[in-house]
Order: sequence, then C-alpha cells, then structure tokens
Amino acid sequence: MALIPDGYGEAGTRAEGLRRPRIKPEHRPYRTVDGNVRIGSVIYGIGAEIQDPDGWIWTLTQMMDGSRSAAQIAEGVTLRHPAVPREAVRAAMAELREAGYVDDAAAPLPDGLMPRDRVRYARGVALLRWMDLGPRASPWNAQLRLRRARVLVLGIGGTGGAAAQILVASGVGQLHAVDPDVVELSNLNRQLLYREADIGRPKTEAALAALRGLNSDVAVTGERREVRGPADLADLLTGGPAPYDLLVLGADRPPEIRRWANRVCLGLGTPWVEGGYRGPLVTAGVHVPGDGPCWECQRAGEAERRDLRLRPGQDEDDASPRMPWNPASAVTAGLSGTLVAHAALALLTGVPPMRPGFRYGVNLMALQDPVLQRHPRRADCPACGAATQAARPARPRTAPNG
Repeated sequence: MALIPDGYGEAGTRAEGLRRPRIKPEHRPYRTVDGNVRIGSVIYGIGAEIQDPDGWIWTLTQMMDGSRSAAQIAEGVTLRHPAVPREAVRAAMAELREAGYVDDAAAPLPDGLMPRDRVRYARGVALLRWMDLGPRASPWNAQLRLRRARVLVLGIGGTGGAAAQILVASGVGQLHAVDPDVVELSNLNRQLLYREADIGRPKTEAALAALRGLNSDVAVTGERREVRGPADLADLLTGGPAPYDLLVLGADRPPEIRRWANRVCLGLGTPWVEGGYRGPLVTAGVHVPGDGPCWECQRAGEAERRDLRLRPGQDEDDASPRMPWNPASAVTAGLSGTLVAHAALALLTGVPPMRPGFRYGVNLMALQDPVLQRHPRRADCPACGAATQAARPARPRTAPNG
C-alpha cells in the first residue's frame, strides 16, 4: 500500500464522513521487526504491509480505535508528529478506508434490519466485515443486501438441502424450494435436512418445516414440482411476485438440467450457481450471464483440457462412468452444498468479490491439489456466443438492494 501525503481531495472527504473511523477489529495491525505496519490479518488476499519509517502510520492506526472523530484523529497524529501535514493524515485515513480496512464504529443498524438481527447475525457479519475489502461505512450493509434477496433452490437433496440450510441460517430474505421427490431411507446418509420421521413425506413439505424452524425471519416457500424442460424452469424463475436474484441448482436430473439452466438463465439474465459430487470430487460452478464464460463455455473448455484420449466412437462416460445412483456421503453432499452456498452468498452480498465463470472445489483423494477451472468465453458458444447473444434481447436486472 502506498500512502500519498498530499492531494487527499474527495477521498479524504469520504474518510471524514465516518462518525468514528476505526480499523476493523479483524484487521488489527501490528508492527514488524523492521518497523513496517502489517494490517488486514495474515490471510492471503486480505493483508497488506505499509512502510512506516517515521512511525506516524502506526500512531494513526492506533488512534483509529472507534473512539474519535476523523478530525480528532488527524489532530492527535499531528500533535505527536508535528512534521506530518494534517492533509497527509486525512489522505492516509482515506486510503485505508478505500483499501477496505476501515469502518464506522458509530454506524447505526441500516433500515430494513431489526435489533434482533444484531444478535442473530453478529458472527456472520464479523466474517463479512473481515472479507469485505470495499469502502463501506457499515459492516451491516452486506447483511441488508442478503435480507433483500430472493433465491430459487431447485432440488433439495444433498447439495440443495445443505445450500438451503446455509442460506436460511445466513438470513436470505426469501427462499423458494422446489423438488418432486419424497424422502426415502436411502437419502438419510447424506441429506441432513431430513429425519427418519420424514420418510414418505414430500421433500418440500419436510424441508419447509425444517427451514422455517431454523429461521422464522426468512420467508420460506416451496412446491412439489418436476422440471421437465426449459419452459418449466423459465416458468419457475418468472412466475413469482418478483424476479429471483439467484438460482441455486441442486438437482442432477434429468441429465440435461444444467444445459437448460444455462440457456434459461442467459435468456433471463439470472445469475446461478450449481454443484455436486462425482465420487470424491466435489465442485461448484458460478455463472452470471454476460460476465465471463457461461456453463457451456466452461464445459467445452474443460473437455479440451482433460484430453481423455478416447478412441473414435467412444463416449466420455467410457472414461468416467455414470451409475444409476451417485455414490455419496454426508461429507461429499455437505461439502458441495457448502461450496454452492458460499458462491451464492458472495454473489448476493458482494463479499468476497467473486469473478464468475469458473468452477472450484476439492478432491478428497488429493487435498493438496484444489480444483479451480476457469476457461475463456468462446465466441462460437451455442449458448452465449456472439451470434446467439445478438439475437437475444437484453433483459436488465436489479441487484438485491435495488
């Protein structure tokens, strides 16, 4: 981080707009053996190191403890370091805020959240604050965006059920769950949303009871319904009182369902996440229409990368056979649902920033080799290629916070 001592201008004004600027508790700085200031935690992607030969940056960060106004902080630093211009202190405060290390200790709870939310979501908001490197006055803004979001979860088995639990526990505003099946004994080794007493009940009925019992402040609805084609999916996404902000795809049948989701979401401009497991390989994909490659671009790119060396006439299933049922456990199902939920929360809140158009995950047989697949957008993609997009009318979307 380079702190510039003059020309603070608008940035300095923004910093002084905070009532009581403070270094985020999770970003508490410390001094290194050579006198530099490390801030933001020791986690890769968050921390930074600031050269501080005169020691005033350290004084600044210690005074930004949430007990003083910006003017009082600037005055205090210049009193202890008379050679440092007050404008330089203000510029440093502004840069620290722009880098995401500062919030307002006196920020009120935003309109739209209730006092009980401060208790329920305190730990989650602290994590959002830790990961958020945007210049926000209140750490509760991300929680407010989540409260205003509407999510459709299609398939509430292992992956979808775990994702739904996490989204509801995290405080998503509205969640609509769709599944055609009933709970079976064979589900219970991995679908932790259900209990033995639920065997024989429609999954949506059992899921709604469990999810509503988890968080009564979330509007949880659902329906028992099978998606037989793109038209069914489009009807689900557009048939509610307002557009959904996100599709969470936990269903794995029919086999074409991801292709249907890709085409429908491209047409509607709806972001979507999906995930699952294939043996010990657990992954999730993150897709936002018009922002990076679509699911079909990714699939084509990964097929080329893998180079299965199939003989003429051989199918991909010859190299990686598919069975009538997918071997799975509570570990693989829970992991896939967690990865999906993390991506969903990131897209809905903006924390952490996530560039879509990729697949990530874990191979339980090789923990030292995490999965990250990102392929470029393909101009000849039959779903999002230039010719296809030119023929598709633009559909504007609004963010969850309007």
